[in-house]
Amino acid sequence: MIISYQGAQSFKVQFGDTVLAFDPVSKKSKFRANNFGADIALISLNHPDMNGVDQVNRGEKEAFIINGPGEYEIQGVFIKGLASVSSYDGEEKINTIYTVNFENMNLCFLGALGSTEIPSETKAGIDGVDILFVPIGGEGILNSSEAYKFAVSLESSIIIPMNFDEKSLKAFLKEGGSEGTKPIEKLTIKKRDLESKEGEIIVLEAQ
Repeated sequence: MIISYQGAQSFKVQFGDTVLAFDPVSKKSKFRANNFGADIALISLNHPDMNGVDQVNRGEKEAFIINGPGEYEIQGVFIKGLASVSSYDGEEKINTIYTVNFENMNLCFLGALGSTEIPSETKAGIDGVDILFVPIGGEGILNSSEAYKFAVSLESSIIIPMNFDEKSLKAFLKEGGSEGTKPIEKLTIKKRDLESKEGEIIVLEAQ
């Protein structure tokens, strides 16, 4: 599996010939939009910063769009969308947390989560997390302290921060005792690589 960060909350996750796009940035966003073809696009929040489905279609190939709670199976990828809330951009909206299972690995994408007080059925749906994507920038999403505490509570092997600036990233790394962590271009990982990891923070450079 290869994970690359596209800025804001956008990630490209590739395994074999299958490509997933998490929260692709729209052309209408203040953030830079990256265009790449995807088989499946997962949208956590209906906002231009996270709902750029127009950016993940390539030629005649259109991505399968998932933009809310439910259970899905596409091309051997098992996905659960779980309801939560966000106050991103000052307006309370439904935020969808996604759990994704493929290649015997469990990914959890928290989207624009604004509170650690999530419904009990949502918390129950998050189990056995290998790789966690967590927003840390505050202002309607979790701040650095909340994000780290919540990430630790989910007992994930790897924690990947998103939606941050230099200040919030520095604070998050300090919370995790990982001040020396340097950003890497992309994360290439297999299931066996996770065995020795427990709450390891990995920072990815925006492409």
